[in-house]
Amino acid sequence: MRHPVVAALVAACLALPGPAFALFDDDIARAQIQELRKQVEAAAKLVEERLSKVEDRRALIELASQIEALRGEIARLRGQLEVIQNQVETADKRGKDLYVDIDTRLRKLEQAKEAAAADKPAAEAGPPAAETKAYEAALNQFKLGNYPLAVSAFQGFLVTYPSSKLAPSAQYWIGNAYFAQRDYKQAIAAQQRVLTAWPEDAKASDAMLNIASAQDAMGERRAAQKTLEGLLAKYPQSPAAASAKQRLAQGAAKK
Repeated sequence: MRHPVVAALVAACLALPGPAFALFDDDIARAQIQELRKQVEAAAKLVEERLSKVEDRRALIELASQIEALRGEIARLRGQLEVIQNQVETADKRGKDLYVDIDTRLRKLEQAKEAAAADKPAAEAGPPAAETKAYEAALNQFKLGNYPLAVSAFQGFLVTYPSSKLAPSAQYWIGNAYFAQRDYKQAIAAQQRVLTAWPEDAKASDAMLNIASAQDAMGERRAAQKTLEGLLAKYPQSPAAASAKQRLAQGAAKK
């Protein structure tokens, strides 16, 4: 369909009055009229093409505006993705730090156990060989990362040897195995049993420290802080108290 401006131009040119051609004979007049019409049509076509280009430019401008809006939306989504990735990396780092802490304390406990065994008088009797063997088998499962098997093995040990000197340690490692599986509620329950059944055992302070770690992993920062403060109050001279003091200081520095 012809643009209204072009249509008007053609109509105006074709409406030339008849007397304008009176000086010429019919054939010449018709030829010149035909030629004039061709020129008018050519001019109209040129004008229409130019008007079409103008409209195309408007469409391009609108398209460019839409593209710019999409770029802004993509930038916003990228920003949200970076925030989420940062949160995931922070949570992963916190989990790795907690595992490193467990591994460090595990090595210290083993070293202390070896030193105590070396200094123990020959006359002092240790746990029976069968108890020690069962305990070590369960602990080896934990070291290998077979945490469900470690839980089962330590629970079996407690059923078989409920009065063993190693019972507090067995219960303590049950809590650690649950923690390693990120079952923080079960980890807290297991360590609470250490505090209830053997509050004076050396493992009690470590159990409280692990409870605080589980609470922190669950996002219960205030509860973890209270547990650490309780650890300092109840077992101020324990190695776990030094770790608790350090964590409290770090928490205060972040505020």
